[in-house]
Amino acid sequence: MQQESTPLFKQGYFKTILILSIAVWLVVMNTTMFNVALPNVLTDFDLSPSQGAWIVSGYSIVLAIFTISYTRLSDYIPLKRLLIIGIILFASASIFGYFTQNFVWLMIARLLQAAGAAAIPGLSYVYAGRFVPGHHRGRAMAFIASASSLGFGLGPVFGGAITDYLSWNFLFVFTLLVVAVLPILNKRLPKEETKPGQFDKIGAVLTGLSVTALLLFISTITWYYLVIGLVFIGGLWWHLNQKTSPFIQPELIRNKSYRLIVYMSYLGFTTHFAILVLMPLMLKNVYDKNPTTVGLIIFPGAFLSAIAAVYVGRLIDRYGNIRIMLLAHVLLTASTVIFYFLSPINEYMIMFGYMFTSFGFSSLSSSSTNEVSRFLPSALIGSGIGLKQLIQFVGSASGPVLAGFFLEFGDQQYSVESFQNTFLFILVLMILSCLIFWQMVKKSTQTN
Repeated sequence: MQQESTPLFKQGYFKTILILSIAVWLVVMNTTMFNVALPNVLTDFDLSPSQGAWIVSGYSIVLAIFTISYTRLSDYIPLKRLLIIGIILFASASIFGYFTQNFVWLMIARLLQAAGAAAIPGLSYVYAGRFVPGHHRGRAMAFIASASSLGFGLGPVFGGAITDYLSWNFLFVFTLLVVAVLPILNKRLPKEETKPGQFDKIGAVLTGLSVTALLLFISTITWYYLVIGLVFIGGLWWHLNQKTSPFIQPELIRNKSYRLIVYMSYLGFTTHFAILVLMPLMLKNVYDKNPTTVGLIIFPGAFLSAIAAVYVGRLIDRYGNIRIMLLAHVLLTASTVIFYFLSPINEYMIMFGYMFTSFGFSSLSSSSTNEVSRFLPSALIGSGIGLKQLIQFVGSASGPVLAGFFLEFGDQQYSVESFQNTFLFILVLMILSCLIFWQMVKKSTQTN
């Protein structure tokens, strides 16, 4: 094992992966820090759970749209330039967010943060898919995924402590640390030539409107939002087939293997982010835990996942992506079962369940992204990863909205029963993902 893994650490591209992973870690923490602070924000602004969930979901929607925008632009604009623009925008929005004193300005600051943060995870995966050789790519993808997992774990710890001892406004200050990676990335990222190309602005707008309308339908169950969303999707599909260089390339959507992976990614992200919102709400409202304690309860699972993700990368390179995706589904499904049956017992069962969730989520994220980079042509890797990231972030927006909706369903808001009903719904989502995974394996077997 040592002989196989040593060359990776000697390559120059691995040092770049390390710096990119630090940036990913910081921006992911920015997401989960606000998850822990959400109960305090709801109290400060007198918001319902479904309204407050849009602080997380609105961030994820913008993150989704801008992620695929950055990765699409990377087909003809250098990665270095796009990453620098994203980090500067993220830092500027963080400064603005510190001074916000009402819900509207808080939402604006979070959306601007998302517009900048979107450059970092998506383009990090594009760098790995484009510049890391295939026999080491699984470990590189897993290293980036482990940084995300560590961010998910440390975010609640730092977010809880900052919210308890200062206030949630100071969460914006902490994220300014990402500026420190700017000079290093400017030096280490490869020089690329700007290529001729035209950004499909109409396609980007139609994509954003489609995603927003569908999420509004999910959160309100207002049917005209669904109709509007379907109209936008129809218009988007027509538009994409008319363009020479569309925002989303139709050949990706026509690829059944790619579609199946995207479906699983969506359900995995929906599951993970729903649980990330449910845990602090349950710990506060059922077990009366303060934000610092909430963060400490959530942290062990994500830390375990971050450490294990390095080994997941080795397993991907040795055994392939399919087996790791199977492991991910086993872990994620087991976690939802644990939350449904054991979370009412005590808060430590929540800690135990999240260990399965975080490890499974990290495994699914790295193995599915690596599988996309394996079977797509090199010309489609950037677009394929970008679209996959978009769908994942739509999942991360859907999760909190669906969790808020099920918590408010009926007259038992924040009761143990309302949390169990929500976990049961998430279990159904994972069963659906398992069926999709079975279809993918069946198709792969028939092809071979």
